[in-house]
Amino acid sequence: MRVVVAVIAALVTLGLAAVGVVAAQKAAGPSSIIALAARVISPGQNTGAAPPASQPAQPQAVQPRVAQAPVVQVAQAGSGAPTGASVVAAAPTAATQNATGSSAPAAPAPSAATNPAKGIPACDNPDAIGLSRVVEIDTTGGPAFGTEHFKQYDFLRDKEVVLTFDDGPWPENTPMVLKALKDNCTKATFFEIGKHATWRPDLSRDVAAAGMTVGNHTWSHKDLAKNPYAKDIELAKEEIEMGVSAVHMAVGGPTAPFFRFPSLQQPPELMTYLGTRNIAIFSTDLDTFDFKMRKPEDVIKSAMTKLAKNGKGIVLMHDFQHATAEALPELLRQLKAGGYKIVHMVPKEPITTLPKYDDMVRAQDKFSTSNNTRPASSVVKTISE
Repeated sequence: MRVVVAVIAALVTLGLAAVGVVAAQKAAGPSSIIALAARVISPGQNTGAAPPASQPAQPQAVQPRVAQAPVVQVAQAGSGAPTGASVVAAAPTAATQNATGSSAPAAPAPSAATNPAKGIPACDNPDAIGLSRVVEIDTTGGPAFGTEHFKQYDFLRDKEVVLTFDDGPWPENTPMVLKALKDNCTKATFFEIGKHATWRPDLSRDVAAAGMTVGNHTWSHKDLAKNPYAKDIELAKEEIEMGVSAVHMAVGGPTAPFFRFPSLQQPPELMTYLGTRNIAIFSTDLDTFDFKMRKPEDVIKSAMTKLAKNGKGIVLMHDFQHATAEALPELLRQLKAGGYKIVHMVPKEPITTLPKYDDMVRAQDKFSTSNNTRPASSVVKTISE
């Protein structure tokens, strides 16, 4: 009899416990059930904080992937950003559209700690314009940028500016431009001429070492839309590829698969060729025409007037021009005062040179012979000073 009573009492206790669990689950909601199950299944396992009941975890499939978007934000100014580099709220652009045309949620930008090569470093100059964003360009298929000629990939927000410089490197001028950028904790893209890079490879190395993006602007700045290049595509390819090889060799490290045609003359067959090489093509949003100017104030006026009209843009200037080099410190000051923000472009992958054209560039140095194969340190030594 005692055994029967004990069994009945145990069954009643279990029934009441079950009713209590069900009631607790209904009150707590599904998130608590999931958390409880996790603790029961894996006791002692550190699974991290569970999402609050009001914000249940979303399955990964809910987030659509961006289809073939060539521009991805990889860094954005935050609380540790340089003074003067304003925080920019994430906003969908033409480059963050999914295949159906609707805006996809922007992925969070990695911090400098997680991606030091592409992050935004701290700045000691409180007056500097700094950097607002860093965007990564996927050059697969040769996407083209610059609304003067190409409308599809307009990735800039209002009052954002990309600084670009053509025709360098050049003695005196390029170092002046580089100093102004470094003093202002900001960065730019340099489209270098191959010949110039071979004449002063130290300047190309300085540009790259400062964290600037180094792209290409042909071997000798020929207009590829004119003869003999217009009727000889192989000759035109040689002008492009020797420039690519020369700049890469001058830097002595990775360079960007970014290309700008001289005079912005872009023959369709060469654009197709660059696509096969996965090299992005850059026109401009606004051209300062600084090569026509001899006074720094004229360069500043041209840039600021056109930006006021356009509201934003990829700006074309020349570190080859002395007036531009002189103008840059004041131009950067006025850009900051006007509320403009600087965006830096970096490539997803570096460019790959072709051995055939590497050899052509090496052949340009007619005085390099088998006599000159030893390192300079073993040939020349300081014995007294």
